[in-house]
Amino acid sequence: MSKNQSLADLLQQAQQLTTDLQTGGELPRVHRNLQQIAEAGQRLLEKTSGFPDESVDVKASILLGSRGFDVPKLSQKLENLNAAKTLEPIEPVVETDIEGFLRNEHENTLVTVIEQSRRLTFDEAERHLWKSMEGEWQLEKERILNSLLGPGPDLMEVPSEPEVRRSSPLSLQGRSALDAVGMAYAREVYIRNESVLDGHPHSLVTAFYDISRNFADKNIAECWALVKTLLDIAILPPEAYKHRTSASTQQQFVAQARSYLETRYRTYIQETVYGSLSLAQLGGVPGTFQLVRSYLNLKQAAMIPDLEDGLVDDQPVWAMVFYCMRCGSLDDALAAVSKASAAQSCGEFVNYLQEYKNSDNLRLSPSSEAKFQVSYKRQVKSWKDPFKRAVHCVLGHCDVMNNHSDVCVKTDDYMWLKLCQLNFDTKGSHHSGTGDQLTLAQLQHQLLEEYGEEHFSAHQQPYLYFQVLMLTIQFEAAIDFMWRVEQLKTHAVHFAIALYDQNLLHRTNSTQAQILLSVPEGVHQLNFARMVISYTRRFALTDPREALQYFYLLKGLRGPHGEDLFSGCVSDLVMESREFEMLLGRVEDDGTRKPGCVDKFKDDTQDVVEFVAMKAEQKGLYEDAIRLYDLAKKHNKVWRFLNRLVSHVVSSPCVPHTDRDRLQSLAVHIAERYRSHPHTASGRLSHTFFLLLDVMQFFDHYHAKRWNDALDVMKQLRLLPLQPGETVEQKVTAFQAYDDEVRQCFPDILLATMSILYNEYKQTSYSTPHPGTPRQDGGQETRKNHLRQLARTLITFAGMIPYQMPGDTNARLVQMDVLMG
Repeated sequence: MSKNQSLADLLQQAQQLTTDLQTGGELPRVHRNLQQIAEAGQRLLEKTSGFPDESVDVKASILLGSRGFDVPKLSQKLENLNAAKTLEPIEPVVETDIEGFLRNEHENTLVTVIEQSRRLTFDEAERHLWKSMEGEWQLEKERILNSLLGPGPDLMEVPSEPEVRRSSPLSLQGRSALDAVGMAYAREVYIRNESVLDGHPHSLVTAFYDISRNFADKNIAECWALVKTLLDIAILPPEAYKHRTSASTQQQFVAQARSYLETRYRTYIQETVYGSLSLAQLGGVPGTFQLVRSYLNLKQAAMIPDLEDGLVDDQPVWAMVFYCMRCGSLDDALAAVSKASAAQSCGEFVNYLQEYKNSDNLRLSPSSEAKFQVSYKRQVKSWKDPFKRAVHCVLGHCDVMNNHSDVCVKTDDYMWLKLCQLNFDTKGSHHSGTGDQLTLAQLQHQLLEEYGEEHFSAHQQPYLYFQVLMLTIQFEAAIDFMWRVEQLKTHAVHFAIALYDQNLLHRTNSTQAQILLSVPEGVHQLNFARMVISYTRRFALTDPREALQYFYLLKGLRGPHGEDLFSGCVSDLVMESREFEMLLGRVEDDGTRKPGCVDKFKDDTQDVVEFVAMKAEQKGLYEDAIRLYDLAKKHNKVWRFLNRLVSHVVSSPCVPHTDRDRLQSLAVHIAERYRSHPHTASGRLSHTFFLLLDVMQFFDHYHAKRWNDALDVMKQLRLLPLQPGETVEQKVTAFQAYDDEVRQCFPDILLATMSILYNEYKQTSYSTPHPGTPRQDGGQETRKNHLRQLARTLITFAGMIPYQMPGDTNARLVQMDVLMG
């Protein structure tokens, strides 16, 4: 392509563009030069964004004024707005400007203090909130824990009887949640407490056993007989539960357990024989020997095969020896084997039995026992007589793994056999190197853990399993099992009380633990306090006196916060039952104190009442706290809480059955008594209290529309500058000396007084002059001027007192003043 052709092409293209513009496109064709365009733009700018003229301001004022906006005031407020930060210098401070530097430091210090105070206030409020929530949660947690059936935290107790609610309109007098059994137990607990307070010993075990014999369920009497026998041992030290694991104490318990089983079996044989005297052929010298012989006649023991070593009085010798030992009569067993001493084995056995009988702990000497065990192991395989094997195992502590089911057919027989074979000298001369020995700990573990409730069909035979555990000195586990049987809860808690009274119960350190706490390699622990508290919840509202007696058992025990459990339980009982006078007593009109049920516990009364009052205060039950502190003679706290409560309701109308009516009656009653009898309250609190009572009288007149009486009361109180000669400055100074309870009443006092003045002003305007008012010209105008002057004085006083008034107080005061204007 040539150069000329290229230029021609460019010209043609340019002409084509011009043609397109002229033929109509999206953009109009420009006919102005640059100067014209600049002038047009300047005029448009001035028209749209220039400062508005007066006509525009007028239009804006008309438009916004129709909507309620005051444009001049809004403009002034906008002009006065400052975007600078608070207390931040608008202009930078020069390093040499000492005055500016000090001013900034002063302002920064104030800001820092304010911020710290704000943060500390919020932190303290949050701490109080969490403390309150934790306290409420602890109480709720205790209630939940007390409702658990047993060691498992998943099972909840379903109350067998409906709870008695405080809001029930029915009278509870004459009704009791305790049945006959519970009342019988409660009476014995009451007698025990009376004896303890009088310094006389009292055995709860014996008392409970005596009343159990009158119960319809005879199995309970058997259980109490067992406990009574177990505890019939030598005098134990004050903290006997700590000695439960000692060998000597365990031997005493086991000896008593064996004695109980032997006595019970002898009674069984006697009843069996006396039930069939013709067949038993009872005769001869009365005693265990003849009873056993007659019993074997009934069993036809002579017909049992494989019996050895002949007969004694027509009965198998080893059967006679076994049953005599089973009845606890070693003398008769020795007599029986002596008659059969012709047999070689019987002749040797007599010497061993004689030594066994004469020993202090029913145990052969180590050397004799070793020889006896060797002889038994050598000959046992050739013996077929089951009674002979059982007697040798008892005497020599042999073959402890053999249950001898041929002769030990019942659980009592098995327990007697195992208790006879227990070895308490595991590290001494009786220690067996072969490991063929049975300790109490092993037997306890076997019965409780290995066999357990299922093996003994415990829920079908609860009394049997309870006795099995008691016989092996597992008191806590036995009581816990009975506690988990709903119909036996009443008996369970009293078994625990009886053992606790003897200082034999291992208690948990925490009252919030489970009922039974397993301790590895140690004795189980029982939550005795929780058990008693849970039991008393059933009848505390209907029988508070009886509940109080049970709570006294907890005296000296400590709660989760270190408080005495007796005082804590009494506090809860008083708050739930509302039986203040019955439980704690009351103050008579002459200032003397009428005793309550707590006074029976002698020197605990004052501390208990103060503790209950403190609990009521912590829960925010200030009216209850006032009555309780009054009962405890803490008069300063009585005034303080009365002032606090009365100040909140002082301006309310006096309507029957309201908070104000109730508080006014309480305050007047206490005021009359304190006026006529000496008290220990401070003068400042007393002055505040009586001043609030007078203010209440003022508002009573005000709400009853007795304007003159109300105004006279206010003038006598001299709270406001209403009297001639009283200046506003004097009353402002006096205002600062009042307590907060009085100062917070001033907004309502000012409004009520101003309202009285306004009503007086209206009445003056439409009626004849009020008699007795100041008259200078004898007309109404003088009194109206006087009322207006008092109103302006009140407004001046309200503006000068150093107190933050509610938002509408000043507005209402000014409004009434304007209406009087």
